[in-house]
Amino acid sequence: MGAINLSAVEKWYGAVQVIKGVDLEIRDGEFIVFVGPSGCGKSTLLRMIGGLEDISRGKMFIDDKDVTDQPPSRRGLSMVFQSYALYPHMSVRENMGFSLKTAGLPKEEIDQKVNAVADVLRLDEYLERRPKDLSGGQRQRVAIGRSIVRDPTAFLFDEPLSNLDAALRVEMRHEIAKLHTSLASTMIYVTHDQVEAMTLADRIVVLEAGRIVQVGSPRELYNFPNDTFVAQFIGSPKMNVVPCQTRGTEFVIAGGLAGMMPAPREGATQLGIRPEHISVVEPGTGYCDGVVEVVEYLGADTFIVVGCGNAGQVSVRINGDSDLRPGASVGLSFDVAMTHFFDAEGQAIR
Repeated sequence: MGAINLSAVEKWYGAVQVIKGVDLEIRDGEFIVFVGPSGCGKSTLLRMIGGLEDISRGKMFIDDKDVTDQPPSRRGLSMVFQSYALYPHMSVRENMGFSLKTAGLPKEEIDQKVNAVADVLRLDEYLERRPKDLSGGQRQRVAIGRSIVRDPTAFLFDEPLSNLDAALRVEMRHEIAKLHTSLASTMIYVTHDQVEAMTLADRIVVLEAGRIVQVGSPRELYNFPNDTFVAQFIGSPKMNVVPCQTRGTEFVIAGGLAGMMPAPREGATQLGIRPEHISVVEPGTGYCDGVVEVVEYLGADTFIVVGCGNAGQVSVRINGDSDLRPGASVGLSFDVAMTHFFDAEGQAIR
């Protein structure tokens, strides 16, 4: 079992509060990802769960047992850090089995557990090597394997892939996803990487300034953000948010042509639209006009940044290549069914 429950959890450093009344229920076997900007408290919250940081106020439960004041060794959790933290003088086998050795398990049982985990992580042929003889991805797999052999209640990952290059990040992301499927264990993962969050998580926890602003599946957060912060944090490129005026079921952007909404959005002052839901049209025929400022060709997609005067910069995603060049005048048309509306405080109006 690996259900974790946080109740009104706070963290104070003197007079400074960095975690502000967090309530969160993590189900057994769930893959939860913490995301948010630098300094939002995601790593601090993870360390509080692991017992590496004290909980100033509130309670924490693992499988309905109060562990608020329990040390890390009593929580049954295993943590994988950004740095591999491997013992350089030990072999892979010794690194993976070290915690079992210190726990007093017999050598035969340690070897059995290490061999089983090495088989899962494809480390069999590297067991007698030392960390300096391994690639970055192999070292990270050893660090993960060292956690698995302990058979923990849950795994805590603190940006484990941030030191790897792009290709290795993709490979290790797939490894962690397969690992979660095979182990069916609770995993809590901290990252600033949008792709990691969207592809790995059962649910994403978005934090801002020490508070949870929204929790939901990747699809829920992408399609139904609660506010402009989540709307622009989840997704790359981020959602476009532009000023608008609304009256009944009609909206107007920066003096452009009027569009019809599916339903009235009283009090809306901002319109949100994702880049893939915008089409480039002839000037004067869309909801706003602008001038192409940047064209980014990525092969399967082309991203275009259009300066739209009072509406600001708008990002557009186009499948494949495009003949557009910087300086071209264009109109932008929106898929109205995919628009989002927000009030002056940035809260979603649905």
